[in-house]
Amino acid sequence: TMGNWLVNHWFSAAVLAAWLGINIFLFTYYFLFFDRDERYFYTRAILGSALAWARASAKCLNFNSMLILLPVCRNLLSFLRGTCSCCRRTLRKQLDHNLTFHKLVAYALALLTAVHTIAHLFNLERYNHSRQATDGSLPAVLSKLHLKGSSKWLNPIHSNQTTVEYVAFTTIPGLTGVIITLALILMVTSSTEFIRRNYFEVFWYTHHLFIIYFAGLVIHGIAGLVRGQTEESMEEVHPDRCAHYLTHKDEDCSQNCCKDPEFGSIPAESWKWVLAPVLLYIFERILRVWRAQQKVVVTKVVMHPARVLELQMQKKGFHMEVGQYIFVNCPAISLLEWHPFTLTSAPEEDFFSIHIRAAGDWTERLIDIFQQQKTEMPRIEVDGPFGTASEDVFQYEVAMLVGAGIGVTPFASILKSIWYKFQQADQTLKTKKIYFYWLCRDTGAFAWFNDLLASLEQKMAESGKADFLTYRLFLTGWDTSIANNVALRFDTTTDTVTGLRHKTIFGRPMWNTEFSAVAAAHPRSVVGVFLCGPGALAKSLQKSCHQHSSLDPRKVRFYFNKENF
Repeated sequence: TMGNWLVNHWFSAAVLAAWLGINIFLFTYYFLFFDRDERYFYTRAILGSALAWARASAKCLNFNSMLILLPVCRNLLSFLRGTCSCCRRTLRKQLDHNLTFHKLVAYALALLTAVHTIAHLFNLERYNHSRQATDGSLPAVLSKLHLKGSSKWLNPIHSNQTTVEYVAFTTIPGLTGVIITLALILMVTSSTEFIRRNYFEVFWYTHHLFIIYFAGLVIHGIAGLVRGQTEESMEEVHPDRCAHYLTHKDEDCSQNCCKDPEFGSIPAESWKWVLAPVLLYIFERILRVWRAQQKVVVTKVVMHPARVLELQMQKKGFHMEVGQYIFVNCPAISLLEWHPFTLTSAPEEDFFSIHIRAAGDWTERLIDIFQQQKTEMPRIEVDGPFGTASEDVFQYEVAMLVGAGIGVTPFASILKSIWYKFQQADQTLKTKKIYFYWLCRDTGAFAWFNDLLASLEQKMAESGKADFLTYRLFLTGWDTSIANNVALRFDTTTDTVTGLRHKTIFGRPMWNTEFSAVAAAHPRSVVGVFLCGPGALAKSLQKSCHQHSSLDPRKVRFYFNKENF
C-alpha cells in the first residue's frame, strides 16, 4: 500500500520532493527575474520571453550538473553509510537508490538542455532579424549600437551576413553548446538497460564523455553573449525615462536628451556550481586508484558448469557484510574497465568470493584467461565492498527467500551466513526456519548453486537440523527431453536435474499455496519475505503478503522486503 511505501521510503520521497521543489523554485524565480528586471528591458525588446526561458533553464542545468556526480561517488556513499550506522536501517537502505537518483537527474538535464537550446535558437533568430531590420524600431536601433562604441553593443551579431550556423560553430557558447549537447545525447542513449547488459564497454567508455561535458559547461558562458544594461548606465539613463528617445531622437537635441545605454555581460557562473562536486569526484577517483593498488590474492579458482567462474580471494583489511557487492578490474583485459559483482561468500569465511557467468566480451575474456592459466594467476584489482548489508533476514523467526535467475547470487552469501550463525549459536540470530525458492529458466544455471545447497543439506543432516532449511527449485523453462528423463527416474531419492534431495518443480510457483503452507506451519510467527528478482514478481509477492497476514497481531504476519542488488 501507499502508506507502507511512504514508511519505508520516506527519505527517498523527501529527497525527491526537495529536488523537485528546488528545480521549480529556481526555474520560476529566474524566469520572473529575467522577464521583469529593468536591466534586461532592452534585451527583452529584441528577444522577448525566449530570454527568460533560456536563463531559467540555464540555472536549473547548473543545479542538476552539480548533483549528477554525487550519487556515483561510491566511497562517499560508503562513508555516509558508515557514519549513519546508528540511524535506522531504512535510512541507510535509501542510499542504495543512488543510481535511480543519478538517472533522474540525467533525464532532467536532457529535458532542460532541450529547453535551453530551443530558447537560444529563437534568440539567435531574433538577434539576426533585428540586425537586418531597417524600420527604425527599438530592436533595429539597439542592434546598431555597436557602431557607436565598443561597450555599447547589445546584439552579438554585428554583420548582416552572419547565419545561425555561423554563430553555433564559431563562437565559444555556440561550439561548446553543440559539443556538450552531443556528449549528453551519447551518454543518455548508451546507458539504456540493453546496452549496459550486452555491451558494457560501449556504456563504460561513452560515459567518460562526462569530462568533456563538464569542461564545456565551465567554458560555455565565458564569452557573455547575452547582455544586460550596466548599473551605472541604469542610474544615468533609466529605460523608463530614456527608451523613448532611442527611437524618437530629435536632430537638434540639447540638454533634455539621454545618452545611449551601455551594456555588460552576465558573468559566467557554472564553475561556481560544479567546482565542489568535481573536486569531490576527482578525490573519489584518486581514492579508487589507491584502493585498487592494494594486493588481492586469488586463493582458489573453480570452474563451474555452464561457464560460471568462481573466484575466491583475500585482501588485507577487507570486511564484508551479506548482500554487498564489489567492483572488479583485470588489467590484462582492460586498465579502465570496472565491473560490479555481488559477493557470494559469508562474512564468517576467511575469504571473499564472486561468481562470474559469461555475459559479454569482458566476462568471456576473464573466464578464458583463468581457464588458460596453468601457473601464474592474472592480476585482479578490487574496489569495495559497497551497498547496505541485508542483515534484516536475521531479524525474523521465519524467512522466505525468493531468488529469480542470477538474482540468487546474494542469497548464497545469506544462506551461508545463516548457517554459520546457526552453528555458532549466535544470539543475534532469531531465525528458526528458512524457506528458499529459486526460479530459474535453464538447468545449466543451477549447477554452481547446487554445490552450495548440497553442502548445506549435508551439514544440516549431519548435525540433526535437516529441517532448518526447506528449499524449492522451480524450473520455468524446460523441454521434452528433461521431462522424459524426469518421468523415467521419478522414484529416485535425489533429483534428476540437480542431484539434490528436494525435487525440482517444473513451472512457476503457486504463491497462494506456498504462503498458505507457511502460515499453517507457523501460525504465530512473523515471517520476512525477501526477493531478489524482477518487479512483476515483487507485485505478486506483495499481494500474497497482504492476503495471508492475519489482522490479529498475535497470529501470522508476512512482511515484504525487496532487495536492490
